[in-house]
Amino acid sequence: MSCTWTGAGPLSESTHREASSAAPGSPRVGRFPLLAPDELSDQQRDLYGAIAGPPRGNGPFSIVDETGRLNGPFNALLYSPAIGNAVQALGAALRFGGSLPDRTRELVICAVAAELESAYEWYAHSRVATSVGISGTELNQLRDGEFPDTLTATESAALGLTRALLRGKTVGHEIHAAALEHFGHEGITELSVLVGYYRLLAGILAAGDVPVPPAGTGEPHIRPTDIHPTHTITT
Repeated sequence: MSCTWTGAGPLSESTHREASSAAPGSPRVGRFPLLAPDELSDQQRDLYGAIAGPPRGNGPFSIVDETGRLNGPFNALLYSPAIGNAVQALGAALRFGGSLPDRTRELVICAVAAELESAYEWYAHSRVATSVGISGTELNQLRDGEFPDTLTATESAALGLTRALLRGKTVGHEIHAAALEHFGHEGITELSVLVGYYRLLAGILAAGDVPVPPAGTGEPHIRPTDIHPTHTITT
């Protein structure tokens, strides 16, 4: 079955342009100056280690640039290390300590990134999604605002709840009932926090106008500039 995300959802042409607007050799850094490891306070250094170390630092997208500075929302978190530590700890719990299947979790995260047109979030988690078995076709459908045709009933329930949380002020009875059937109260709580967490990160990224990293050697095949309704991702 194919369902469509009604309203604003597909990553836009303007997002594509912003993601690729840096001149060659002069990548944008956004509104938060990038902090080098040797510039950090003790509290910032502890936070840096928690973010850049395993398991997060061993993932399929780069947490740091070539000089060791944090990429994405993580550099911004260094500016408020007490808050940043709480944020990164929640993210680590959701990604590495939660009960959701990897595929379900990444479908939800990519759906949030597509809905909110978050270029960095899509850059990062389209790579994680590929690493857990989500196909290029499925990513294309998510990016274009659709539910992939290949979803299981459980995955459809997860994306239905995701859409309701992103779009409305309430969650309808049928959507809640489907989520409850497949995930129970524990799973609904985890899904709701997952959506909220990646919405929070998208807000940090937007406030800081944080760009995707420049192309590098050996990177996965899904580039940041693939966040574009006319581009097809293949696997």
